[in-house]
Amino acid sequence: MLHTLPASERQRRGSIPFKQWWHPLGVWVLVAWLAGCAGQAPAPDVPRQPDDWQRQQDDLAALDTWTLAGKVGLRTAEDSRGANLDWAQAPDHYRMLISGPFGAGRSVLEGRQGAVTLTTGDGRFEAASPEALMQQQLGWSLPISALDYWVRGLPAPGRSHQQTDDELGFPKTLSQDGWNIRYRDWTYAGSLWLPSRLIMTYDDIRATLVVNQWQPEAGSQEASEKTTEPTSAAETSDAT
Repeated sequence: MLHTLPASERQRRGSIPFKQWWHPLGVWVLVAWLAGCAGQAPAPDVPRQPDDWQRQQDDLAALDTWTLAGKVGLRTAEDSRGANLDWAQAPDHYRMLISGPFGAGRSVLEGRQGAVTLTTGDGRFEAASPEALMQQQLGWSLPISALDYWVRGLPAPGRSHQQTDDELGFPKTLSQDGWNIRYRDWTYAGSLWLPSRLIMTYDDIRATLVVNQWQPEAGSQEASEKTTEPTSAAETSDAT
């Protein structure tokens, strides 16, 4: 049945800018829609098994395209902050959308062969490395150059590392480039077991990455070049 607003209500809403009265409801509708459309692959009927990690080694090493959504928290002796993270990865390009709840203060970090850029509300910036760029413009940084390996549970190639495994043979800790990574939780997505919670420390820096949605090989060149709104509206306190 079609309901018609009273004339007084139509007149009142007509005097309010559309964006102002629609925004609170629209945000929640959009968030709910995105949550329903971006469901994670169902978990298997059984938990992780002792041979699962070795079984998927070739597939993990070959995995070079994905999208993930989650939260990242950074804690130092002087400060603590968090942000939403939407990451699209392709073989020759990555794009990270970093923002506060509901897209506040969003920044886009993009990397291609020989070029790294960061776009914020203040403009577009370039630097020699993603770490230097984030530090210069955001005041904090993550080990982006190795994170595409660490987020799969793998050490970055060509550099020394130390690793310990849990009772099932999955990585428990990884030390590389001065960073110490602890793998706290795992999730099953796209026939792979992938990390869903990583804690990375370097001196007095503690960075926590919580992945809410893993979509391996779900991305494409089109997906990696598309800027989307953050798919998670949850507060970032869980990741700090």
